[in-house]
Amino acid sequence: MNRAERELRQLVIDKARFLNASGLNQGTSGNISVRCGERMLITPSATPYETMTAEMIAAMPLEGDYGSWEGPMKPSSEWRFHLDILRARPDCGAVVHCHPTFATALAMCRKPIPAAHYMIAAFGGMDVRCSGYATYGTAELSRLALEALEGRQACLLANHGIITLGEGLERAMWRAVELETLARQYYHTLLIGGPVLLSEAEIADAARGFASYGVQEPQAEGMVKPAGGRSSGGRA
Repeated sequence: MNRAERELRQLVIDKARFLNASGLNQGTSGNISVRCGERMLITPSATPYETMTAEMIAAMPLEGDYGSWEGPMKPSSEWRFHLDILRARPDCGAVVHCHPTFATALAMCRKPIPAAHYMIAAFGGMDVRCSGYATYGTAELSRLALEALEGRQACLLANHGIITLGEGLERAMWRAVELETLARQYYHTLLIGGPVLLSEAEIADAARGFASYGVQEPQAEGMVKPAGGRSSGGRA
């Protein structure tokens, strides 16, 4: 394991710990993956983040023997949608899955998040879709997730949680934070009559503005370089 890969593995652990510390996740139910050359690095199954070490991170080939893995511990039970997303989306360098309270509440009601705030543009369209339901860890859930993620950088998983994508892990994590914030805001608008939705032109204008400010993705070996070197945007 070279230095760059070890640092990437440690970043995965640090962000996994952040998920729980921030309240975006509870226990070991979340999982994180990153692209590392021709492999995917992913958090191991049912392992407390506090005790996780770089050596425990599982490695899976992006091509070839589908589902094979290396490491002392088996990969997360959700490895299928992580692997399938990274295989299908060359623009994606990292995947974050977690169960934040407000976004998961909307997913339990199978309510997509509409263009109630300009930050919806951070997720690639006029809404954040909610997928259909399938049992965790299954090929069917992976198929439904990919469908909900078409043209998007995030989705809700019905009766389950969320997935966010990023060119690298910093952006995928940033989107997880922003998605839960947006879900919380949308939830509260539903209590007072519902939001006034923005138009496609207004969302497109917000999306153009994201090119000049927001989270900057450190360039690490094995991670995807953002197209054009542009920022992913952020709340002003």
